[in-house]
Amino acid sequence: MSMRTQLSKVRGLGSAKGGTLHFWQQRLTALALVPLVIFFTGLVVVLASADYATAKEIMASPIVVILFGLFVIAGVMHMRLGMQVVIEDYVHSEGLKVLAIAGNTLVSCAIGFACLFAVLKLGFGA
Repeated sequence: MSMRTQLSKVRGLGSAKGGTLHFWQQRLTALALVPLVIFFTGLVVVLASADYATAKEIMASPIVVILFGLFVIAGVMHMRLGMQVVIEDYVHSEGLKVLAIAGNTLVSCAIGFACLFAVLKLGFGA
């Protein structure tokens, strides 16, 4: 049995420091995704019954490109933040944790750039 108080057991472990910012980023990206997912779902329904020329014309619309780009950005940011929480909570080795978080960021950036490239390519009619 330990004679140490609860405070003395946790003192020196440090604080998360970025916890509040991370919390709000996660909530704001989730909030942004609500109307964007509704838009994306409607777009998929419309494009499912459209022929190729009509689908290409719809995807070249500036409003569609902007909303689709925002959907990609918010989705990738939300994905990265969520995976970071999982990594921080369940990976216990510090070296592996740093490596996993760096890999998570790199993969998220790669997915985001690839998706944005595809959206812009569709938007410019290529």
